[in-house]
Amino acid sequence: MTLAKTERAALADLFLTLGPDQPTLDEGWETKDLLIHLLVRENRFDAVLGRFVSPLQGWAEQVEAGYAKRPWSALIDEYRSGPPAWNPMGWGKLDEISNGGEMFIHHEDARRGQPGWKPREYDAATAAELDKMVSSGWTKFMMRKSKVGVLAQLPDRTITLKVGEPAVTLIGAPGEVILWTSGRTAVEVELTGDDQAVASLMELSRGM
Repeated sequence: MTLAKTERAALADLFLTLGPDQPTLDEGWETKDLLIHLLVRENRFDAVLGRFVSPLQGWAEQVEAGYAKRPWSALIDEYRSGPPAWNPMGWGKLDEISNGGEMFIHHEDARRGQPGWKPREYDAATAAELDKMVSSGWTKFMMRKSKVGVLAQLPDRTITLKVGEPAVTLIGAPGEVILWTSGRTAVEVELTGDDQAVASLMELSRGM
């Protein structure tokens, strides 16, 4: 099982447990909004464009409203089954590339939106995938706009996410670093370095 598949299954289970009206880390989104986002992303490319092309925004809202009228359990079942057969995001290695990080981050969005959350203890396969993800081009892309250098200090090594001086070091476990670079604040990461550099990085609009 890949990270994309295990995180998808775990998030589907969590949606069932939480219901449609629980908070998430995505500002303004409850669990139903998050699930609809994931379904639109995989099933309705025409509506996805509405996030980037203003004339299509109204159409995107109509598509989302259509999903919102469907039963909660039916939405979860569709999400659990993965991308439709025609969508390359569900094909073999492309599934892992397209969905591994996405499913992990949104799983944590739902988990950490609840009071009393704690970081998970990962099995060996999940931990290895998260470790690889920190050094991926995807994570480095999240730091592309930083005006300072960015280093990720993991328990066993240090990875350069953005070349530059002065540099700020993110200290934390791989999953925590991934969540922080994607824009989440409910994470256990320590930032060290020059005070002005740290302040600059904290002001960065992180993520996509």
